[in-house]
Amino acid sequence: MPTQQGIQYIVNDKGEKRAAVIEFDVYGHLWEDIHDILVVESRKKEPRIGWEDAKKRLHEKEEKKW
Repeated sequence: MPTQQGIQYIVNDKGEKRAAVIEFDVYGHLWEDIHDILVVESRKKEPRIGWEDAKKRLHEKEEKKW
């Protein structure tokens, strides 16, 4: 199986990629992006609010500080 420098794939008995080991020395600069993607995925089912409601909440929060 072809590999990319700094990445090792872990495969199952059928040869299907199941996981990857990524070397930080080579791809450490991407860790923040990978982490952000994982956070987004984990929050997909959380309730959402509209932009106008979000702005209103932020303004209310700022007013309480003063």
